[in-house]
Amino acid sequence: MRALMQDRPLDIATLMRRAESTFGHKRVVTATVDGETVATWRQVVARARRLVGVLDRLRVPRRARVGTFGWNSQRHVELYLAVPASGRVLHTLNHRLFAAELTWIVADAADDVLFVDRSLIGVVWPLIDQLPTVRHVVVMDDGATTELPDDPRIHDYETLLADADADADADADALAPDAPAAPVVVDENDAASLCYTSGTTGRPRGVLYSHRSIVLHALLLLGADTFAISERDVVLPVVPMFHVNAWGLPYAAMLAGADLVLPGPAMSPAALAGQLSRHRVTFTAGVPAIWQGLLPHLAEVDLPDLRMVVSGGSALPAPLAQAWHDRTGVMITSSWGMTEASPLVACGRLATVHDGLDEPARRALLATPGPAVPLTELRLVDADGNPVDHDGRTPGELQLAGPTIASGYFGAEPGTSSFTADGWLRSGDLATIDAHGYVRIVDRVKDLVKSGGEWISSVQLEHEILTHPDVVEAAVIGIPDDRWGERPLACVVTVPGSVLDAAALRAHLTGRIASWWIPDQVWVLPEIPRAPTGKVSKVALRERYAARAHPPGAVDR
Repeated sequence: MRALMQDRPLDIATLMRRAESTFGHKRVVTATVDGETVATWRQVVARARRLVGVLDRLRVPRRARVGTFGWNSQRHVELYLAVPASGRVLHTLNHRLFAAELTWIVADAADDVLFVDRSLIGVVWPLIDQLPTVRHVVVMDDGATTELPDDPRIHDYETLLADADADADADADALAPDAPAAPVVVDENDAASLCYTSGTTGRPRGVLYSHRSIVLHALLLLGADTFAISERDVVLPVVPMFHVNAWGLPYAAMLAGADLVLPGPAMSPAALAGQLSRHRVTFTAGVPAIWQGLLPHLAEVDLPDLRMVVSGGSALPAPLAQAWHDRTGVMITSSWGMTEASPLVACGRLATVHDGLDEPARRALLATPGPAVPLTELRLVDADGNPVDHDGRTPGELQLAGPTIASGYFGAEPGTSSFTADGWLRSGDLATIDAHGYVRIVDRVKDLVKSGGEWISSVQLEHEILTHPDVVEAAVIGIPDDRWGERPLACVVTVPGSVLDAAALRAHLTGRIASWWIPDQVWVLPEIPRAPTGKVSKVALRERYAARAHPPGAVDR
């Protein structure tokens, strides 16, 4: 027997209608280069509806990818709404990537239009001739004075929006002679947004989120045992909107009716501290490097309303958590997730079984990923694929399943090694899970370096290091860093008689890879340690670094 319930889609348009009708008076604040802008949710939704008309007039096809190079801003939120609500696919792009990777990602996604903050046009425009699918570049003026190219492909965001408003009842406009298309009907399982993972041993891979997965993920963030975002909150996502939908926070704030405060290009610690205090922020989220940078400024501001600070992207250092608690009274809450998981998978919390813990133990517990969020299932398996007990001690590979978890990659052949035969996502992390579902990450299966919440491929970095004429062998490992979580350490063997220092290697790598990939330290070794099979032993390198035991003849440069 089938149930007698309404079949209403879980889509972005539902969030827009709710914000407009119920929370239209609540605010969206954006920092700009020279100040701040303030709009209501009603105004933001109205502008997003006009933006749908702009996409129609630019003749952006349904299901086409619309790329964005933007900071956390009101205009970016408008794109978060208009693009998927109109049947297109929002493709947020990480402007910090190096040129070769950006051009490959845009080409792979076949982006039709790019929306670019003016302060970032210098990143995008030099690549434009390598982006054959891009027909238009729409510039969003964030207050920067960057000169714009004199090219017919360049459009101004506000001018297009004003034209769409003025010509809403007209039969035609200069960009498209035909009348605007009728409102599109979107299925909840249609693609809504696209985000590429960082490359590991190969190219980055696209994760294609549905309307349904985005709405469900936003609902999860409102849960009392996750982020507990409510109408009373003032939410400041420091996590970038160019990656994993800013952890879903703009959608969650809209759904709950919370005020949303966005840092725009004002990402300095002093500017962030000012926003936290000035707007009486109650909830904020970012990677540990952000909280480390803010530490010196906490004494300069009052944060009486701050109730939750979420950290993710890499492990939360205990001294950092304690320092924040000492200065604000707020215990930082750790989280764990993946691009393929929308991204939140687990969130730290204190359960009834922890009521007897003292303050340091409670702080330490919150610094771990915690249990899985609702609707997400976790399991551990050993190297042979056998289940591992959830005893809190035995590690296994962490695997995920649920309606907010990817089932494949955009453009990839089915059955990639990232997914099991029964459809679970392989995280690539080793973890333990205790009897109450609390996750602890033990190690990564692959030798990735996670710096500032972003992945660095050790294999790709090694390849670039080996292009230096004086390097004959190279191995990269991640080493702990108080600010960034991890940084890459380059271990190299050089041509006999040559002299290679860190400065020379860094100069060689500049322009070949993203600047933040470049190692700060270089070990010049007489040889790279190897396992009995002949493979490089990164375990041995990590052990030597932990003990600060340089191999005989090694030079630290």
